[in-house]
Amino acid sequence: MPLDRFTVATVNLFNLQLPGRPMNPGQAPWTEREYARKTAWLADRLRDLRADVVGLQELWHRDALVAALERADLDDDYDVVADTATGGRITCAALVRRGLLHGTPQWVADFPSAVRLHASDTHDPQAPEIDVRVRRFSRPVLRFAVAPRADRPPVEVAVVHLKSKVPTRVDREAWYRDDPDTFSPHVEALGAAISTIRRTAEAAALRVVLTDLMKGSDTPVVVLGDVNDGQHSNTVNILTGQPRYLVGDARGGTDAGLYTAQTLQEYRDTRDVYYTHVHEDLRESLDHVLVSEQLYDNSRRRVWLFDGLTIVNDHLSAPDHRADGSGDHGLVRVAFRWAPAAA
Repeated sequence: MPLDRFTVATVNLFNLQLPGRPMNPGQAPWTEREYARKTAWLADRLRDLRADVVGLQELWHRDALVAALERADLDDDYDVVADTATGGRITCAALVRRGLLHGTPQWVADFPSAVRLHASDTHDPQAPEIDVRVRRFSRPVLRFAVAPRADRPPVEVAVVHLKSKVPTRVDREAWYRDDPDTFSPHVEALGAAISTIRRTAEAAALRVVLTDLMKGSDTPVVVLGDVNDGQHSNTVNILTGQPRYLVGDARGGTDAGLYTAQTLQEYRDTRDVYYTHVHEDLRESLDHVLVSEQLYDNSRRRVWLFDGLTIVNDHLSAPDHRADGSGDHGLVRVAFRWAPAAA
């Protein structure tokens, strides 16, 4: 049955792991009671979302996700795409409504060979040589395809979780231990810079993957996930390629660009109140849905029409996410309507 309406969502699971199992260094494992509250909270959110595709971040163990689905009575509704979630590390995963998954999902860990972040001749005599040696994603990118319409190319989906803003620890590095008096006052700045460089490299690597997929193609593309940076950040600008947003009855589009669902919603709203994360009272939009021109209203190649974005973020005001089982990110849901552009 071809779909006339297609919905996607992105959800950061805030370390969904089985009880008693280790997680990040310094993080206490979930107790049985905390785990029960966590799966109950997630079950309620998934039941409310009812999205056709749900991109997930921070999943440790597939069984914990299945437990939440069973609690929501949705285990017969979705295929669980979580082969790498065996408990040893966090991973990207997805839920795909039964009957939509097309082909075999894959997790991309290594950067494409076209990624080179080295420049010795910068054409700027004041800019020194730079050489960034990052070769892998911190969390492998999940790629798969879904087929909401048999008469059109499948929609390619990428679920991403880029490096966080948390400063990288440097105090265990040999260069630090050799001269701690010099470096100890600056660990926060150095660690934050390393995290930013890594996230930027990951954004560039994903952009290469996306360009290879989209250039000269009519394939619809949706990117879901925790980008760990804001709508107008350099990270998101690299990912999207910064396409031009058209107004009124203007028609255009861009072959390899991506459009942020947040911006598409802002064109419809009279006020922007979009945020998906709160840290020390700073509200930010870290979780994004990015779409290609086949899902952009003003594109000549449009096949799906943007039909609204919803943010579930009331739980971000909770004083203790461990206590009530809630997540520490907002949930983003975006709907589309089948509406091919007139020839």
